[in-house]
Amino acid sequence: MIFQTIKNSIFKLFKSCDLQILTFSFILIFIGTAAIYSASSLDPTKTLLHIRNFSIAIFLMVLVSKIPISLLLRLSIFVYFFGLLLLILVEFFGTNINGAKRWLDLGFFKLQPSELMKIGVPLLLAWLYEKFEGPKFSALNLILGTIIIAVPLFFIVRQPDLGTSILIASAGFFVLYLGGISKKIILFLLFIFIVSGPIIWTSLHDYQKERVLILLDPSKDPRGAGYHTIQSSIAVGSGGISGKGWTEGTQSHLDFLPETTTDFIFAVIGEEFGLLGCTTIIIFYLIIIGKGLAISLNAPSMFGRLVSASFTFIIFIYVFVNMGMVIGILPIVGIPLPLISYGGSSAVSIMISLGVIMSINNHRRLVPN
Repeated sequence: MIFQTIKNSIFKLFKSCDLQILTFSFILIFIGTAAIYSASSLDPTKTLLHIRNFSIAIFLMVLVSKIPISLLLRLSIFVYFFGLLLLILVEFFGTNINGAKRWLDLGFFKLQPSELMKIGVPLLLAWLYEKFEGPKFSALNLILGTIIIAVPLFFIVRQPDLGTSILIASAGFFVLYLGGISKKIILFLLFIFIVSGPIIWTSLHDYQKERVLILLDPSKDPRGAGYHTIQSSIAVGSGGISGKGWTEGTQSHLDFLPETTTDFIFAVIGEEFGLLGCTTIIIFYLIIIGKGLAISLNAPSMFGRLVSASFTFIIFIYVFVNMGMVIGILPIVGIPLPLISYGGSSAVSIMISLGVIMSINNHRRLVPN
């Protein structure tokens, strides 16, 4: 009787969640928890914090999945400007960690406001397209869309946080593209980006320039800028087909690998679970991404289509960039592996994004075309 009551309560709680996304998300979270336990030298402290972070994140995902699209539409402006306010507060009251001022210390939790903008920017851009869909959409709205992307980027670049800046800029541009921006404008923006390349380059910090240059030849500075790329590549390669076994990785346990529980957690998985483990994880991500795109295609409104597609795209960029930098085909930009890496703010933003996608799927019949 008690078991049946608990079962019914759990079913009712997760009823609004898409079973496919929920199942593979939980599997990836479990894999991440096991990898973090191993990467932290079998110290349970960080693992327990990771479980706490994702418990909060899962609760928020379930909560958001129950919110109707009409309410999400109305909340878009609030989420964006609240995130912007937090970014401004970071300028004055932010906590500096390893030379970067990105966090607000709330005592029990360090909040990274830039993570909220990964949700706020696509939401507000989708709201803009929903409001001015079709012939009403003008050059003025395009300018407004650019401003919506540029303002938070200004504060995030100052922190500095190149990885999050890339994610937000990519997601914002993706919304503009899906919204029907003309090819001429796309080519013009691409031209502007290429022409402004030297200006962008000079504005980068020295360590960021090194990360780009070292991509061409990591052996140039094996003990400096190229160290992370070389060690992570060694870790992934040494795993072979089936890996060395859980908790048996040497690169992480002997402290050759940097940031083993966050940015380079995929290298730990590659070493301990090998090609088979890495391939399995990639398949799980592809299933979640594929489901997100399917929900986007079936969404009943412009807002729903753009939001679900952009959030799915953000997850894809997360995965692609993180794995790319670990195996040495992309510069190191400090992007965690979603659902697997340690980190409270990133866990919350990813799970809320999945919750929004589920909400769009749940309420697709309740929104008029």
